[in-house]
Formats: sequence, C-alpha cells, structure tokens
Amino acid sequence: MLHRLLAVGLLISTLLLLSAPLSAQTKAVPGSRAELELSFAPVVRQVAPAVVNIYAKRVVAQRPVSPLFEDPFFKRFFGEDFGLFGRPREKVQNSLGSGVIVDGEGLVVTNHHVIAGATEITVVLSDRREFPAEIVVDDERTDLTVLRVETEGETLPSVPFKDSDQVEVGDLVLAIGNPFGVGQTVTSGIVSALARTQVGINDFNFFIQTDAAINPGNSGGALVTLDGKLLGINTAIYSRSGGSIGIGFAVPSNMVRTVVASAQNGGRVVRPWIGLTGQTVDADLAEGLGLDRPGGVVVTQVYDGGPADQAGIRKGDVILAVGGKPVNDLESFRFRVATARLGDRAKVEVRRKGKTKTVTLPLVQAPETPPRNETLLGGRQPLAGAVVVNLSPALAEEIDRPGAWEGVVVIKIRRGSPAHRLRIRAGDVVVAVNRKEIRRIRDLESVLRRPVGTWEITLNRNGRVRTIEVEG
Repeated sequence: MLHRLLAVGLLISTLLLLSAPLSAQTKAVPGSRAELELSFAPVVRQVAPAVVNIYAKRVVAQRPVSPLFEDPFFKRFFGEDFGLFGRPREKVQNSLGSGVIVDGEGLVVTNHHVIAGATEITVVLSDRREFPAEIVVDDERTDLTVLRVETEGETLPSVPFKDSDQVEVGDLVLAIGNPFGVGQTVTSGIVSALARTQVGINDFNFFIQTDAAINPGNSGGALVTLDGKLLGINTAIYSRSGGSIGIGFAVPSNMVRTVVASAQNGGRVVRPWIGLTGQTVDADLAEGLGLDRPGGVVVTQVYDGGPADQAGIRKGDVILAVGGKPVNDLESFRFRVATARLGDRAKVEVRRKGKTKTVTLPLVQAPETPPRNETLLGGRQPLAGAVVVNLSPALAEEIDRPGAWEGVVVIKIRRGSPAHRLRIRAGDVVVAVNRKEIRRIRDLESVLRRPVGTWEITLNRNGRVRTIEVEG
C-alpha cells in the first residue's frame, strides 16, 4: 500500500511540474559537457545566427516545347520561320542553398553547386537582413565557394573552425540549413563515418558522413560540434527519393579552412605539390608488394628534381602515412597533401623492400615550367583552329591531370575549324604527330609546317590513347 501511495504522489508531482508555465521552469546554459548534451539549445543559439540562406539567380535557356519545331519535314511545308517558335528562350531561374559566415568581416562559405552559373547572389541572415554577395574564391574541385558581403564596418556573427581530425565516429553533431526552403532548420545526429573516399562528389573525395537529416536546400550549411564549432560544410546526400535517409556527407573543416585562407590571401587557391603520382594498394597489389594487407599508395611516377625526388622517394615505394595520419588510399593521400600548408615540411612514412622509414617532404607550389605559351594553330593542317598550351606541373594541377607534367594540351577549339570537324576536344593531349613525339608547342608547330600526304595524329584523352589518320 505504501509503495502505491508513493507512486501516486510521484505521478502527481510530475504532472504539476509539466503543467507549470515555461517561465516558471528555470532554463540556464549548461555548465559542463554532460549537462550540455541534455539540450542543444545553447549551441543552436550560438551558431544559428552565422548560418545564412543563399539565393542564386541565373539565366538559363528553356528548351523547345516539342522537337517537332526542329523537324525538317515540317519546316519544308511551313517554312523556316516555323522553327522560331521552338527555339530556346532565356528564363530566369532561382535556386536556394545555405551558407556559413566564417569571418565576421563578411566571408561566407557555401557549395560551388549552389551558386554555379549565377548572375546575382543574395545572402540572407537569420535576422532577415539581405546583402548582395560577390564571389571571392570559387573552387569547383572541392565544391566550395567563398563569398564576400559588404558589412559597412559591422562585425557579423561567425563560426570558428573545429579541427576535423579531432572528431571520432559516434560524436554528436548538428546540421543547420534551409531544407526545401522552409526556413532555418536544425537537425541532430552523430558522425557515422570518417574519411569517406568513394563518394565521387568532387576531386578531393574525403568526407565526413553523418545521419543528421540533410535535404535539398541544406547544401552549403553547417555541420557543427557540440562546442559550437564548424566541423564541415554539408554538401550531398545519398538518396533514392531526393529526401534524407540518414546518409549525408560534409566537406571536412580542414579542407574548408584552406579555401577560406586562399580567400583571405589574394583569392587564388594554391595547394602544395609534391611531384609524384600513385595508385591505391588493393588486395592484388598488396600481395605482389609483399604487404600483409591492402592500404596505402604505391608510387608510380616521380618528377625529376621535385619535392618527392629531393626527399628520396622512389618509384615502387608505398606511402603509409602523411603528417602522422594514415593513408588508406589515393584519395586520402591527396586530401592530406591538399590540406597541408605551403612552405611547411611534412613527415611521410614509406615502405620500401619490406622496411619502413620516414622522410621529410617540402611542401611547395607547383612550378609553371615551361611557360604556357598559349597558341592558336593555323595553316592547312588537321589541328588548325585548336588553341594549345605547354603542360607543366602547375597546369597539370590546375586541370587535375596528375603526372601530365610535359607535353601540349588543347584548351579551346574554334567552331567550324578543321580541328572541330575532327572532333578534337579541350583537354586532349597531343602525344605525337606523324610519329614524332610532341613535348613543347615548338615541336608541334615544326612538324605541322611540313606538308604530308596523310597526317597521323596521336592523342591522349582521359588516359586513353588513340590515333587519327587524315588525308592531307
């Protein structure tokens, strides 16, 4: 009986507490991490003012209503003007995304795909103030863009960076953004995985995975830790329906930090270059190299006189770690190099012939040697109308062609030219003409000046080599 009376009393006390007005319930900022985890409200109050909406306006060509407008059969009977009704029309398209203020003086980070092709960008703060924005850095390779808004001397709320290497799987995180345009929304979850490298979203595939709900409109928003710091920029989701199923990906803050630093130091993204190429050590390679398990990067090419060469790295070496961080595959290796600081020296752990050693690698800017020497090819020859430049380590980094340190690459094609009719494309590397190896533009111009009965042109397109024969 006594137990029953105590239970009834406890129930009545609980009901009275729940029915009391909110003002009577004391709400205070938690004083410890354990208390903080009882409510996310203090973190949200701290971070939310620095998360913004991004409105991007772009002009797009609207497709014809029906392909019949371009059908020659109908034009034959109704005249050429019939097709005018079906020609593409310009249409203004608006897109919505999110962004994060990372510098109180007006620097905002968002995703490249949020503002791609935009003619007008507007940043809207959580207090509904609107600012026109200009692009400072647009780095498609990381899918990150840094915008600047004019604050007229006012310091805006901002979010400090968290070291993304310090988080662990299972840590609690919040995602803040504007999903589906409904307004600023906060969702919670955990870090589901780190170093996701097989996502295929950008050139540096190395993502933080979270189960915090991320939906269309969240792109560019903040993934934050419970101490109110920016862990990443929410970028993509895995979904079959277009909505969240608990698999979201964020660009780690350490990568975001490097792009923001570029915006603060002139607006050009320059990453360290070490002068080597490699490939992921899979199970087959591991067996051939005598390793007990797959993992790491085997060096396939070393640039003579480059940083890797100076450090003593050789073809066939297996890179196991950079800066004390393990390297599991080529993507994680590229991430570790890209997020290092120019001018620093990185400790690289390599394995050679069964022995492991650590070498010191200088982190330098890729040299532009030889100069590009942009040239429009002319004359009566198959490559007339192609604009070509000399390859160099700097250009290879710029166009994401690792190891393409020497040669001649096509960057533009004039419509209607012989090169255009041969379907030569921007990005094609001219390997040889009439079996003469091409290393510089001067080599190419020299061989093209010699008339022949049949031209034999060898191209490298995305790693595939093919040869075209053309009558002179």
